[in-house]
Amino acid sequence: MKVLIVENEIYLAQSMASKLADFGYSCEIATNAKDALRDDKFDVILLSTGLIGQDFYPVIKKHQSSIIILLISYISSDTVSNPIKAGADDYIQKPFMIEELVRKIKLFESYKRYEILNTTYEQVITSYLKSYKLPKCDFKKVKIPLLIVAKRKQYADSFVFFYAKWINLVYKQISALDEELITSLKSYRSHSLLYITEFDKIEESGREEVLKLIKDKSAILATETDLDISGFDKMVINIDSNGFDGSDILTIDEYVKHIIFGYQDTFPDTELSKRLGISRKSLWEKRKKYDIAKKK
Repeated sequence: MKVLIVENEIYLAQSMASKLADFGYSCEIATNAKDALRDDKFDVILLSTGLIGQDFYPVIKKHQSSIIILLISYISSDTVSNPIKAGADDYIQKPFMIEELVRKIKLFESYKRYEILNTTYEQVITSYLKSYKLPKCDFKKVKIPLLIVAKRKQYADSFVFFYAKWINLVYKQISALDEELITSLKSYRSHSLLYITEFDKIEESGREEVLKLIKDKSAILATETDLDISGFDKMVINIDSNGFDGSDILTIDEYVKHIIFGYQDTFPDTELSKRLGISRKSLWEKRKKYDIAKKK
């Protein structure tokens, strides 16, 4: 990893660079804020807030995608609070052990990596679940606990994913067929949403035990068959004529209609027509034939 040390105490900067090199970091030094505004990309910026008479905020803005750790002599709004509000990640107070600095760097290194992975996974899941078109629903009117009845599990998955995103709450998903279901529920202490799929696939006695364990929890149950569960609101998701199971055998026209309806918001017309092996003109004609309106 490349590290830029912005520190006007040259001996301290050199000492830090030498010690960080022992941990595998490649370090460069800037003794003033102006030199730190170079165009080079750095993974970590170690920024001293003791640059007398110098404005270090442009350094924070310039390297906002990097891990920025403030090197401070004392704690105040000028040395910690305001710089962190401006985009710095953390601070370490002088004097400090190099091991403590490395620990902070590694912590934020992991955080940034998981942040990127989380964003990527969310985009992938969003793209996938958007292909399962849901009936219009006012999330404000949804009441928990909730039972979702849907012939295909993916529609329930789609609803829970977008609902949890709307209320800004994480959720734990677990199958009722999971061997560790009861153990997981007994040890579950989180206040986040609990989503249990395939609830209708277990025996009646198993359902009763699950219901007892989730009695005081914010829970959503998903089933393929209609059930009546006391205390649970019910939502039935009816798949329209454009939805089909993977086991269905369709005519060519039915398949093309499904693909156009399900993926026209995912791919541009050029890509969609290419994947279907037809021209854009033919795609337009088929929309007209199937009475499929394209969103603008």
